[in-house]
Amino acid sequence: MRIAKYPHPILSYRSKPLRKIDQGLRDIVAEMFELMYEFKGVGLAANQVELPYQLVVLNQSGDPDIKEEEYVLINPTIRKRKGRQYGDEGCLSFPELYVPVERADEVEFQAIDLQGQLQTYRWKGFQARIVQHETDHLNGRCFVDQASPAAQLEARAALDEMRAFYEREYERGFEPTPEEFAASVARWEAERT
Repeated sequence: MRIAKYPHPILSYRSKPLRKIDQGLRDIVAEMFELMYEFKGVGLAANQVELPYQLVVLNQSGDPDIKEEEYVLINPTIRKRKGRQYGDEGCLSFPELYVPVERADEVEFQAIDLQGQLQTYRWKGFQARIVQHETDHLNGRCFVDQASPAAQLEARAALDEMRAFYEREYERGFEPTPEEFAASVARWEAERT
């Protein structure tokens, strides 16, 4: 498992709902948490690890020892948004890039937990920012898409560098061709949806 870097096509892909929870999914979740902590993240969406599922892991503390802050969100749906907050956001798929993004200050959402139970959550502040950022990923949107036009303009040089690096990796055979990507997505969707 690896973190997909911009502009990998999976980051623009609208993830599919999960229909089953089994040991295979639990293994994916454990590996996602390990990867998130390794790279000092606080949230990770499944499509960031090249899996087209509506699945998010998060821990607002970023500390693997604080297990009570760990959440697994399957098929999350934000129902209500309230207030506004502004702040810089970064993303594991966009290394070292931070841009200011406006988000709701409070969210109410539903998700299925790893035990298969539908839960309703009401989060504020930083935790609300994380879940909005990660659910955007599941819908094929990235945080730079949510930034103001001025912030997007400021980020353009960094994005161009990331795009150029990705193209070099593609030419070397380290990134999937469009055909390989389509075949992988079809296979993954058949496995879990």
